[in-house]
Amino acid sequence: MAKDVAIDLGTANTLVYVRGKGIVLNEPTVIALNTRTHEALAVGLQAWQMIGRTPGYIVAMRPLRQGAITDFDITERLIRLILQRSGVSRLNRSRVLICVPSAITSVERRAVREAARRAGASASYLIEQPMAAAIGAGLAIEEPIGNMIVDVGGGTSEAAVISLGGVVASRAIRCGGFDLDAAIQAYIRREYGLAVGERTAEEIKMAIGSAAPYEDEAKAEVRGRELMTGMPKTVVLSPADVRSAIEDLVRQIVDAAVTCLGDAPPELAQDIIVQGIHLVGGGSLLRGLAGRLAAETAVPVHVVDTPLECVALGAGRCLEEMDSVRSLFLEDD
Repeated sequence: MAKDVAIDLGTANTLVYVRGKGIVLNEPTVIALNTRTHEALAVGLQAWQMIGRTPGYIVAMRPLRQGAITDFDITERLIRLILQRSGVSRLNRSRVLICVPSAITSVERRAVREAARRAGASASYLIEQPMAAAIGAGLAIEEPIGNMIVDVGGGTSEAAVISLGGVVASRAIRCGGFDLDAAIQAYIRREYGLAVGERTAEEIKMAIGSAAPYEDEAKAEVRGRELMTGMPKTVVLSPADVRSAIEDLVRQIVDAAVTCLGDAPPELAQDIIVQGIHLVGGGSLLRGLAGRLAAETAVPVHVVDTPLECVALGAGRCLEEMDSVRSLFLEDD
């Protein structure tokens, strides 16, 4: 029996929705490879746990960076393994719907589509992440009403104004949660001469990171390796330090949303003032981001109930009503 599958192929995490079952997979977009045999050893959480802890001939890597495919062959292997774990094979001839960033190039679109076909899909379709997010958030996208989505992911941030089943205005930048982590790493290295890893930087962001000052701010201890001596060292960071580290990137994300709103026709802008802006993606959980966006746009901002699963749920809803929503899918160039 055919299993129709929707994949939210994100820079940070991959979610899989199987028609009739809901979300069956939610794991990091990481694959571990043996460089000697070119064999894929692990994918998802198991591969993520290997990052920085493998012998030289085993490489744990993210095949997507800033929403772009850095290695087509490895991305194809990743999609094949994900589909296999979701029960898709050449025997059941499943249709596959993949959510992709709107910043993706036509070459990357064809590569993703072809990778799904080679992995066993009978047909593969693509949908832009902001459109899937709007559907997942329960917005009335088919109505002549302006709805605005801001999706802050791991590698990209996208803002889109949607009306009558189409994107009226959009803005996408290759900046997201991973860039915030990298900025925190660079700040600690520059100001304190301390080297910390990706995962430590992410923990700092989640613990005391913010886009604006907040009540009951507390400092955090950070442990790492001192660059001068190579010895372990502990420093204390304040929320203000982290804010200054990520300010330029937060400003880019907010500016993208403001520019997108400015590109919308006046009638739709009126609707958005009433409807508000809907914030989705893992980056939407950054403390104070919603408030700052609301202050700079003078429009109410709502963080959706399930910001991390919103895109996958929207794609899943498209699966359930595949024939009636085909006009939303990306066409071949």
